[in-house]
Amino acid sequence: MVRIHLAIDLQYQVNQPSADFIFNVQAAHSPQQAVVWEELQVSQPVPLVSYTDPATRTRILRLTATPGPLQLRYRATLDIVHHVDQPDSVFETPINQLPTDVLTYIYPSRYCQSDCVTAMANQLFGQMPPGYRRVEAIQKWVQSQVTFESNTSNSMTSAMDTLNDRKGVCRDFAHLMITFCRALNIPARFTTAIDFGADPALGPTDFHAYVEVYLGHRWYLFDPSGTAIPMGFVRIGTGRDAADASFATIFGPVSAQAPRIDISAQTNPAHGWLMPVRRDDALSTDASFTWSGGNAT
Repeated sequence: MVRIHLAIDLQYQVNQPSADFIFNVQAAHSPQQAVVWEELQVSQPVPLVSYTDPATRTRILRLTATPGPLQLRYRATLDIVHHVDQPDSVFETPINQLPTDVLTYIYPSRYCQSDCVTAMANQLFGQMPPGYRRVEAIQKWVQSQVTFESNTSNSMTSAMDTLNDRKGVCRDFAHLMITFCRALNIPARFTTAIDFGADPALGPTDFHAYVEVYLGHRWYLFDPSGTAIPMGFVRIGTGRDAADASFATIFGPVSAQAPRIDISAQTNPAHGWLMPVRRDDALSTDASFTWSGGNAT
């Protein structure tokens, strides 16, 4: 088990007349990720509307802010339990056994145009035995072909742009890996966390994008940018690509400061709390499914 302490501070200046915010910064509640304690504070006395997606457990917070400063502060302590497998024992799931709610993650999406790279994906990875090792090869290829470089992409950058430019940030690495997986009919989805363990030389602690791939009736963690430690990821948002998992979507005249984020792990062998480390095992923080011939149970 991993115990994580998380703090997120977001600051904005809202101009006339007002602005609507959709936040996705709260840790997801799941059987593998228990929110032990959390606190959410919004500086303006405005109504807050919360919603949790039943499929992904993504938590959405909506509000309409009035002109002036707006600050959102979120604090949480979480216990994360990892399912661990040997990579060679994890195989791909046949299409006819995929749960219905997983099917959406094999189709092209806004930032992941998998139908554009089918030939390339088959040339690079099509002859490899299906399974975790093939997905791992995709991850390593993306990491070797793309250079991590801040301020080289924007909200319009897609996987095809990254494939052409060969540079980007974590979301771009994630989009490209997802695209190649889907081109091979392997379900893959975009997930957000905090960049636990990232080199301080890359900049202040920030939100992070990683990939989950559906193998053997379970979603497994992959970090194609290689900049953070997956064992320390706190699941926040989950979707087809970044369009579904932005930490803040804003409608209206607003200026924003850079997020202030802090994340740390608490270790205590007596409680079974381990320090997150890089490891070669297949890791998952998602509950497994049992295939019953029709729906996942």
